[in-house]
Amino acid sequence: MPSRRVPSRRTVLAATAGVTAALAVGGTAHADDRRLRVLLSRMTPEDKVGQVFVSRVHGHSATAPDQADVDANLAQFGVRTPAELLARYRLGGIIYFTWAHNTRDPQQIADLSNGLQRAALGQPRGLPVLISTDQEHGAVCRVGRPATLFPGAMAIGAGGSSADARTLGRLAGRELRAMGIRQNYSPVADVNVDPANPVIGVRSFGADPQSVAELVAAEVEGYRAAGVAATAKHFPGHGDTAVDSHYGFPVITHTREVWETLDAVPFRAAIAADVDSLMTAHILVPSLDDSGDPATLSHPIVTGILRERLGYDGVVVTDALDMAGVRTKYGDDRVPVLALKAGVDQLLNPPDLDVAWNAVLRAVQDGELTEERLDESVLRILRLKARLGLFEEPYVSRDEVGRTVGTPAHLATADQLASRTTTLLVNEGPVLPLSPRTHHRLLVVGADPASPTGTTGPPTGVLAAALTELGFRATALSTGTAPSAEAITQAVTAAGAADAVVVTTCNVTAAGSQRTLVERLSATGRPVVAVAIRNPYDVARLPSVKAFLAAYCWTDVELRAAARVIAGTADPHGRLPAPVKRADDPAQVLYPIGHGLSY
Repeated sequence: MPSRRVPSRRTVLAATAGVTAALAVGGTAHADDRRLRVLLSRMTPEDKVGQVFVSRVHGHSATAPDQADVDANLAQFGVRTPAELLARYRLGGIIYFTWAHNTRDPQQIADLSNGLQRAALGQPRGLPVLISTDQEHGAVCRVGRPATLFPGAMAIGAGGSSADARTLGRLAGRELRAMGIRQNYSPVADVNVDPANPVIGVRSFGADPQSVAELVAAEVEGYRAAGVAATAKHFPGHGDTAVDSHYGFPVITHTREVWETLDAVPFRAAIAADVDSLMTAHILVPSLDDSGDPATLSHPIVTGILRERLGYDGVVVTDALDMAGVRTKYGDDRVPVLALKAGVDQLLNPPDLDVAWNAVLRAVQDGELTEERLDESVLRILRLKARLGLFEEPYVSRDEVGRTVGTPAHLATADQLASRTTTLLVNEGPVLPLSPRTHHRLLVVGADPASPTGTTGPPTGVLAAALTELGFRATALSTGTAPSAEAITQAVTAAGAADAVVVTTCNVTAAGSQRTLVERLSATGRPVVAVAIRNPYDVARLPSVKAFLAAYCWTDVELRAAARVIAGTADPHGRLPAPVKRADDPAQVLYPIGHGLSY
């Protein structure tokens, strides 16, 4: 590939002078799109097709990835580097993933972002690339330490503070922007009303639509203040399903009336808060569209409801197109075309980019997809890039990364937010708080789900270290999410030498061995404190436990907050944002929304 002279910042400014000044700040009413339309008129169909795609790419560097990433890029895209991928497909967007080795550390991320911008601006049309990621915090994070990791959505829901949600968005947005990430696929606007939901759960703020709406709107406002595009997801609502759309095709059986009063409420709030983008869900909602098509491919849902009825004119992005939920009815060559015809703007992470890109181009050339329809999406994407300042300031500074990402002030704020989230559901006796004087030797045992970006180590180890800092002598023993009989016996034996036991739980089932572990530990006579490090619904499966805390996730910040509550150096302020139903009779509520004990 011939080398090209990369434009300087001054050249970029001169070429796009006045683009952002011509746009109204905020809202969907644009004062003057003339210059953007001029840019659009100069684009070829190939340029336009490239702009609607957002792809993964392997490597920590735009031009010099490691050999393993070169091999992965060659196998998947037929190119060696991220820069070559941008050039070949004229991409409008790139999404960062940890597993793709895009997010090693903040300085590297900033360098990668700058390299991608140089590659994009060096192309004939010279359009900046919109870089995105999934940084929900809590259970889903792509950028880990030393960046600031905040509590996840359900933890924030337990805190119940719109100000905290707004602060999270503002500070997290500042850190993302400093690293060159201008679009974040967060917040989750789904109302999680199904405790068995395998894909949303604690990623949702809770089960009350109005409370979820307030927190979604606040977080959107925070990101917007930081100059980062928030993305409310997953429209029209993924909170009531027992099927994960990554692996299957969920069906939502809500009536139109239920959808209006439950699922739609947070999305209406996000739109009212001027959310920059909305993500569609790969779900079937027969009451909204009885064609059998997933919402992502549904013209009645995307255009009829979202565009026309709700009046949304921002960018609509699909959920990842490599997920099973959108691939069960149509082939990978039809999905991107049908999504655009439905009214979406950005096509996220197709499984085969070459197949998808060429399918869209053919649809335009054959007249199935009109260039006018394609222009609508490209113009929305250009508007978003202009609003985010990408035409004026496409590059980021390493110095700004050092001044912004993972600062002591941000880390302290994350701890403050977490201190308002831990929820005490059960405290018979009372067992809590524990005292280092009477319960000096603690055994911390239980589930250790993998979280490479969110913790400094296994959750039991992080929790034990936090309790040791608070004056206990805590020992960690990981038994996993499915402890063997041997592991359970080892834990029970170790409990005999402890003054009290703290056991972490993660998605306890009726017949699962986590439940057996907790019952065996409770039978030792030692005080046992259970800490749910994912869904709070675990408490319904553990009737023998005398003290139960919901931490909502296993990241350091949430585990440290739980440790402070266990030690009594902090009061438990969190209140359940979703009801816990009886395990033996789901029609009965065991602990309602708002439940939470105090010391």
